[in-house]
Amino acid sequence: MSKKNKIFYLYKSFAIGLVVLFFSSCKPFYNTVYKKPTLVDTKTSKRVKKLHKELFYLSKEGFAIGHQDDTSYGIGWKQADFPNMIKSDVNDVVGDFPAVYGFDISGIETGNENNLDDVPFNTMRQLIIDAFSKGGIITISWHADNPVTNGDSWDKTPAVEKIIGNGIYVDKYEEWINKVATFLKSLKFKGKDIPIIFRPFHEMNGGWFWWGNPNCNSIEYIQLWRNTVYLLRDTYHIHNLVYTYSPNRLGPNDAYMDYYPGDNFVDILGIDIYDFQNSFEFVNSLEHDLKIIKNIATERSKLYALTETGVNKLDGNNWFIQDTSPDQNWFSKVLYPTIENSGIAWILFWRNGTKGEQYVSYKGHKSEADFKAFAKQPKTLFLNDINKLKSKL
Repeated sequence: MSKKNKIFYLYKSFAIGLVVLFFSSCKPFYNTVYKKPTLVDTKTSKRVKKLHKELFYLSKEGFAIGHQDDTSYGIGWKQADFPNMIKSDVNDVVGDFPAVYGFDISGIETGNENNLDDVPFNTMRQLIIDAFSKGGIITISWHADNPVTNGDSWDKTPAVEKIIGNGIYVDKYEEWINKVATFLKSLKFKGKDIPIIFRPFHEMNGGWFWWGNPNCNSIEYIQLWRNTVYLLRDTYHIHNLVYTYSPNRLGPNDAYMDYYPGDNFVDILGIDIYDFQNSFEFVNSLEHDLKIIKNIATERSKLYALTETGVNKLDGNNWFIQDTSPDQNWFSKVLYPTIENSGIAWILFWRNGTKGEQYVSYKGHKSEADFKAFAKQPKTLFLNDINKLKSKL
């Protein structure tokens, strides 16, 4: 074979190889079913785009099961030996970890070593990395302290008006966001940012937080939300966040969109709905509110989720306390039938702090058998389930 013919042959073989490689290995990321979404961050990371797509398809199969602080602590134990011990009340009961791991960064803004539930931020970082490395989805809430009084989130002293516009604490709030950004930038796996479902300033239609009604109005709230996005996205170049808006269950005078920051500032719609020992009322609220959210989300081509839930009762003096004798079949007979065909992408049960604040079954609890039955339902997706589904995308 002449040198000229050999060069031609090699060139032809190389060209054919490229074509074969392209068609055999390249699968369009977007398609007629999953169309390109409009996300808050146009520079969002590839991992965020992948997470959004995965959530879209998961919602077609069922809903990912989440638990707040699942590997941080539980009933009778606290994470103290990472990475030699990764424990979970959910895993102890059903033999699998939740698909969604919830964390809260309250205290990061003031330079604390631990968050409001005494979880060290260094441990939290390690647990987030570990959960993501195993295929878990990470969601972070932020019970920020009151910037005016330095009290906690439940200090209802009006503060929003003082950290927006020409407010006297604008610089202080911007420094807080700088600390939030620093922590978020530290969440990396194999050198790349971990995608985070970020859910700040939740339950704003309730009156228990300094950012909630009537402690600030909707105009102030919207400006606070947008300023937070501008700072994280544009000033500190955080491009691994999925911004999630989540009011509390809707009251008679509430409209879901009352505090909505706008389509360009929200990626996912959520809502927090608890059962206050009145399952009839809970089911009605869940059906009513999720129907509203589904219609809004469909119209705006957005995903939606049940961002907090659980069974509890209201203690008139303090906070929501878990009832000592909940309906033993609440998970499988009350909750599951109500959300089975709701279209939510995930559900997040709140934390197992103590036996006075416990939202998921633990080993030996009388709801253990029911939670196992709930886990076996076709649409409840735990960690192993979502990893199997993701592998097919």
